Amino acid sequence: MKAVIMAGGFGTRIQPLTSRLPKPMIPLFNRPIMLHIVELLKKHDITDLVMLLYHQPEEIKKFFRDGSDFGVKITYVIPLQDMGTAGAVKAAEKYLDERFLVISGDLLTDFNLKKVVNFHNDNNAMATITLTSVKDPLQFGVVITDKEKRITQFLEKPGWGEVISDTINTGIYVLEPEIFKYIPANENFDFSQDLFPTLLTNNDPLFGYPAKGYWRDIGNTDSYREAHHDIFRGKVNLKIDEPKLDFVGKDLRIGVDVNLEDPSGLEGTVVVGDNSQIQRGVHIKDSVIGRNCTIEQGVKLNRCVIWDNAYVKKGARINDSVICSNVRVGQGATLEEGVIVADETSIGDESVIKMDVKIWPRKVVEPGSIVTANLIWGEKWRKLLFEGAIVRGLANVELTPEFVAKLGCAYGSTLPKGSFVLGGRDSNRAARMLKRCFMGGILSAGVNVRDLKMAPQPMVRYKLKTFGEVGGFHFRQAQDDPATLEIVFLDGDGLDFSSGMAKNVERIFYKENFRRAHHTEPGGITDLMNVADFYREGFLRALDKDLLKKAAWTVVVDFNYSAASQNLPLILNELGCYVIALNAYVDEGRGNKKEMDKQSALEQLSKIVSSLGAQAGFWLDPTTESITLLDETGHILSGIELLSLFTHLTLKSGQKGVIAVPVQAPSTIEQMAAPKRCQVTRTKSSDRAMLEAAISNEVILAGSTDGHFALPVFQASFDGMFAIARLVELGAASGIPFSKSLAEVPVSAYQLTSVSCPWEMKGGIMRKMSEDSLDKEATFIDGIKVHFGDDWVLMLPDQHSHYIHIVAEAKDLKSAQKLLNEYQKKLEGWKKELE
Repeated sequence: MKAVIMAGGFGTRIQPLTSRLPKPMIPLFNRPIMLHIVELLKKHDITDLVMLLYHQPEEIKKFFRDGSDFGVKITYVIPLQDMGTAGAVKAAEKYLDERFLVISGDLLTDFNLKKVVNFHNDNNAMATITLTSVKDPLQFGVVITDKEKRITQFLEKPGWGEVISDTINTGIYVLEPEIFKYIPANENFDFSQDLFPTLLTNNDPLFGYPAKGYWRDIGNTDSYREAHHDIFRGKVNLKIDEPKLDFVGKDLRIGVDVNLEDPSGLEGTVVVGDNSQIQRGVHIKDSVIGRNCTIEQGVKLNRCVIWDNAYVKKGARINDSVICSNVRVGQGATLEEGVIVADETSIGDESVIKMDVKIWPRKVVEPGSIVTANLIWGEKWRKLLFEGAIVRGLANVELTPEFVAKLGCAYGSTLPKGSFVLGGRDSNRAARMLKRCFMGGILSAGVNVRDLKMAPQPMVRYKLKTFGEVGGFHFRQAQDDPATLEIVFLDGDGLDFSSGMAKNVERIFYKENFRRAHHTEPGGITDLMNVADFYREGFLRALDKDLLKKAAWTVVVDFNYSAASQNLPLILNELGCYVIALNAYVDEGRGNKKEMDKQSALEQLSKIVSSLGAQAGFWLDPTTESITLLDETGHILSGIELLSLFTHLTLKSGQKGVIAVPVQAPSTIEQMAAPKRCQVTRTKSSDRAMLEAAISNEVILAGSTDGHFALPVFQASFDGMFAIARLVELGAASGIPFSKSLAEVPVSAYQLTSVSCPWEMKGGIMRKMSEDSLDKEATFIDGIKVHFGDDWVLMLPDQHSHYIHIVAEAKDLKSAQKLLNEYQKKLEGWKKELE
């Protein structure tokens, strides 16, 4: 039997360990990771190997050669381009005329591969996927099987809202040659995203084998360190080249020509590579030291991995860190837990490298420095770049001019050379300063910028829906912290960046693989001066001007110092509204002031609305994408009430079509839509999912439970300004005040809470929830929603924080609270079981 070893990945997630090595060649106990895989295959009598290479193939070929040194036969296949996992195997089709096994070259496992193959044979499978359970399934493909272990569903690298199990695809497959008929030649084709779903659709024999034993995907630096920890704890056994010394209570593996002055300071499992020197007075516990290293006296190493040719000066303290090749650690330096120091870096004497800092290759840390963030270009580096479609950080501290310039260059490098992007910002001075730096980076990649300068974000989205730009961005001050700035990335349709787009920017940013335009071809900046007029014209066309002028409503709007104050009052005046505008001026320095919190602002707004006899009041979020409504009595509508009222008025106006709401919206939306013969579409809770639904020609309203509304009659994007005008129009058309319209809306009890949950438990919690729901009516649009007649409860993991949200709706408050309490108690119990 043959085996295919997948060894062509770029290793982006595990940087900077892959700065000079392909990921399969990263040392694990002084041997390449892939060598352990080769020996596992050989152990199970699989010695005819095909290695699929792509990134830095010469490093792998130079080490393994023809395989005879390791008792195997190796055939190398190097696709001409990145073909995806299945596409790469297709390139080796001529060598695979019989049943074969596929395994990744960067795994650590002790699975019994013979049992996997036997299971495949016993079930006459066309394809068998080896499965295992993990704590955090987000980075892997979740697989659902029936009782016969036949696969029924795939979730490829799901979000927390999609996780219904923690059983995942391990990347180890047994396949029949017949699968090649489904794989197109010379095309990018993936096992998990393309081939296996095709087999599932065709009802081909596709099985999942739940393997017993140890398995770890060494996909990032944390997993790399944890793999060593597991070996130290004896969770998995693997071959170690260095011979074992006979010391009671110690597992010392010492190589050839090692100068070990005093072994008494060594504790636990310690591996020392050939020709290394360990001076007396050291304390080394559970650590791996490579070849040709020097560890001076007084050094303390705890759970460390040190590659070849490293020099650690006396008195240094290194805890649970990775030191790559040719690194010098200065005298008295301290490296805290989780530090990664890449090749050819010098750490100065008495320096302190704080927890989880990563230092890229060939850096110099001056003596006495305290490094608190990742060092890539000699500056601070954030661990996570994107949160959804947003990059955020402290202005001029984390988001420095150098940082955003390089981010702009990375963004520009993902776009076609000579293309155009659209840019805008709010009134904040830091936003203006950093936006200029960001645009400089874009220009350096040969991409042009059309600059709206200060403009509301919905206006940027509206312009992007016309031809001309391939993407856009908006700089704004964060609402939860005036010192924090957010960069919102938009695609060519004005939608939030997809996760794939964000990953492309992130990969280029990490690898510094920027496209540098020729000195005659940098991009240019064009100021767009007429977009506000263009926006206004479309805005007015989408409304019944005669109706609004006849109604002549008085409205109070709190503009929150946003750029919308420069546009919306004039538009509403043109529509016959009398506008009382609060905070309707641009305050560039408001980031230095303590802003009035939203609740206080709403209470003040309520008093003004009721005292002036206005028909409505609106609080416009500073992003200008969401609103809060106050009726003529000054009552502040909750997000649920506003969504229900907006839906009711839309249906009452006689419009026919689809209403899109997130999975957590109340079922009263369907109760109102059904008599009007309108359909309700439930979406995931993310903004992008809602806007993707709003693009449909059939959608007449897309609304969230937090005041975000998209009205496709104008634009299928969140626009708080148009939402205000549309509500005034609908209210005028109804002929009755908002308070009376709200009284016509069906009422239900709606309760929600959020429970803190460690990230590593989320997958297990959702598996427990899935198992608990097997005999109940459940839906899995986003999270797991369980129905009890007209009542329901939703468990929804948060995408960006360590919380799981629980939402319950019932006919009365007592029933809703009982349902909420029941599932909160279940969640807490599951957490204890998983601890």
